[in-house]
Amino acid sequence: QVQLAESGGGLVQAGGSLRISCVVSGSISSINAMGWYRQAPGKQRELVAGITSGGGTNYADSVKGRFTISRDNAKNTVFLQMNSLKPEDTAIYYCNAVGGTGWGSYDRWGQGTQVTVSS
Repeated sequence: QVQLAESGGGLVQAGGSLRISCVVSGSISSINAMGWYRQAPGKQRELVAGITSGGGTNYADSVKGRFTISRDNAKNTVFLQMNSLKPEDTAIYYCNAVGGTGWGSYDRWGQGTQVTVSS
């Protein structure tokens, strides 16, 4: 299985940019896909962006054109570049990894990193 550790959250003004990172350790070769999710107070956790082992990406409609998910395989790190941030982007952002097969399948989460966008 894998372990995930997010970093890079913080406070930013509306219109600004922030990049958050997720360092992956453990059985990296077993990962099928990774994603960034977020959860705002009083709301359910939602998928923001995902990237497959083959490099395919997908985004929530609310962040398309503003956020970019990428990875650096040499550093075992997945990034979420967030531009043109809005106050409604304020949330705890979680890194997620799914992988393995059959009984060895897993769904792992990081501890989360707070992103706050001020108006």
